[in-house]
Amino acid sequence: MIPYPVNDTMRKFGYPDNSISESGHWVVLIRPEQVTLGSLVLVCREPVAAFAEISEGGFAELRPVIQKIETVLRAAIDYQKINYLMLMMLDSDVHFHVFPRYEGKRNLHGLSVSDAGWPGQPRLDQAVTPDKDTVASLVAGLRRLWLEN
Repeated sequence: MIPYPVNDTMRKFGYPDNSISESGHWVVLIRPEQVTLGSLVLVCREPVAAFAEISEGGFAELRPVIQKIETVLRAAIDYQKINYLMLMMLDSDVHFHVFPRYEGKRNLHGLSVSDAGWPGQPRLDQAVTPDKDTVASLVAGLRRLWLEN
């Protein structure tokens, strides 16, 4: 693993407790506010503030990480579409918010979340904030699926 320091965006989204997987250049975290069930944050570990500044190695690692995200979320949530939003308005480290999209509700580890914006844009203002134990259950379950798939 490349020894990049923990950045502010990783900390904000609960690293290391909320970490589902890490590679040399990327970390996948459960998003504390679940806009849709299985909402994640994909954070670049490199000290860059612009997408174009990511190294070749970072871009090379991005594809398999995204493939794994989609495989794991498909198994856990059975989403219909997936959105990757690179907002970077408050957190300057390169990162994506990942929202599995679906009609209706999905349930996982005791948490039930509707996709309030379906079929339009994700409703960031309609997020559900699960308690610490539920977040820990989501992380553990998604970590297990990550290792199995």
